[in-house]
Amino acid sequence: MTAVEGTDVDIPTGDGTADACLTHPADGEPHPAVLLYMDAFGLRPSLRAMADRLAGAGYTVLVPNVFYRSGRTPVVELPEFIDPEARPEIFRQLGPIMKSLTPDRAMRDAGAYLEWLARAPEAADGPVALTGYCMGAGLALRTAGTYPDRVAAVAGFHGGNLATDGPSSPHLVAGDITAEAYFAHADHDPGMPAEQQERLEAALTAAGVTHRCEVYAGAHHGYTQADTSAYDEKATERHWDALLDLLKRTF
Repeated sequence: MTAVEGTDVDIPTGDGTADACLTHPADGEPHPAVLLYMDAFGLRPSLRAMADRLAGAGYTVLVPNVFYRSGRTPVVELPEFIDPEARPEIFRQLGPIMKSLTPDRAMRDAGAYLEWLARAPEAADGPVALTGYCMGAGLALRTAGTYPDRVAAVAGFHGGNLATDGPSSPHLVAGDITAEAYFAHADHDPGMPAEQQERLEAALTAAGVTHRCEVYAGAHHGYTQADTSAYDEKATERHWDALLDLLKRTF
């Protein structure tokens, strides 16, 4: 694994300043860039560790605090080990913040993140890859369809509500996606039931998007997040294999 360097950065947006972490190989060279979209629990040590692992594989990784309008990281105080069933107040705090991040706001922010990476000396020229977790999977999907010329690959893991029957469902951007896509659903995830899995698959297929969608048997929503009760080591390692394989093919 390559040695990495990480730093905190600020990204100007149309609505303020998003705090973020940037991590990259410590060789002074530009590397292909990955925009990593957080889960609802936000930018914290375990997510930084995931960014470091990805950087160690040879990528420059940006992880923005997508809730920056509600405050800098940490937006809400979190325990070292997150068990939402034992701490329901966490989602009571996060719920309104999540709802305030409308698709329009999120995609304006996405443009700012991509523009920042395009100017960053640590990032190689050319399109970037996206990976997102939980709510971040939906942000990754929307970004791939909103900025198709800027995105080479998009991945989403244990995403919820990716293909609802609502008018602003993320899957409706499938027709604009030019990136290769990979989505891995949790077997036990009420936020992404079989009907939504089928709807997403159908949308990507109809749009001619090169893609693969898989279901990780036995995994729960949030399976990649090591500091939560949903963590599943086997499913997480499978996620790393799939993500790194996608990046190798598309960069």
